[in-house]
Amino acid sequence: MDNTRPIIVIKKKSGHAGHHGGAWKVAYADFVTAMMALFIVLWLLNTSKKVQEAVGGYFKDPTGNSKHIGSNMSGSGENFTLTRDNMPKLKEELQNALKQMADFEKLKSHVEMTVTAEGLRIELSEAASGTFFDSGSAKLNAAGSEMLITLAEELAHLPNKLSIEGHTDSTPYAPSATYSNWELSSDHANAARRVMQTNGIRSDQITQVRGFADQRLRKPDAPLDPSNRRISLIVQYIVKNNGDEDAKPAPNGQKTESSKTSAPQEKPAEKK
Repeated sequence: MDNTRPIIVIKKKSGHAGHHGGAWKVAYADFVTAMMALFIVLWLLNTSKKVQEAVGGYFKDPTGNSKHIGSNMSGSGENFTLTRDNMPKLKEELQNALKQMADFEKLKSHVEMTVTAEGLRIELSEAASGTFFDSGSAKLNAAGSEMLITLAEELAHLPNKLSIEGHTDSTPYAPSATYSNWELSSDHANAARRVMQTNGIRSDQITQVRGFADQRLRKPDAPLDPSNRRISLIVQYIVKNNGDEDAKPAPNGQKTESSKTSAPQEKPAEKK
């Protein structure tokens, strides 16, 4: 009889793999998420104020359904419908945006924002040597283009309609000329319209482009003063259906409040 007993071998599995498990995957995922959040914050710190406000507006109201002051554009930050009550807020925002321009200190005396019965009137007036246009020319210079682009980027967020006016002084062209102050004022207004529509203003946002020549002088007692040459942008109130008088434009855009002093007088320039 074979009395040899069978040998039983017991193998134990190593506990190394069971010790770590999948915990490292969770930790790695948390690390990647934290790094992504860091990169997003760093990116936001280097973006424009407009982008920061848009991102902030989205997180405040992702669905765009909140009933605070704002336009019908969801996630658009500080946008609002222009009324008499919030007019100072719009003026302040536009002024802050213009202050970011490199040469604003040289141009600020030629920018006037006025509350009228029509809405907010923004006037860009000329100096004798030309501020936004060269004298007698319908071509915008670099300062004029930058100013209008900055305004367009801000006003494009509003649901309000805009109108653009061109004005000249009373310096006449030669009697034999086929071009007059009527054409020049209209060409100035259209030049402003083209720049603004190229830089954010919607195609249906501008309702009027008007040229007044020298028929609405800024300084009637000084018809040759260069500040009579100007572009006027009117941000119109939203017309209310209940017949509220505050929403209706008054004739001739009568001024009721001014945010800046008038541009200084300078020697008139001859048209070329």
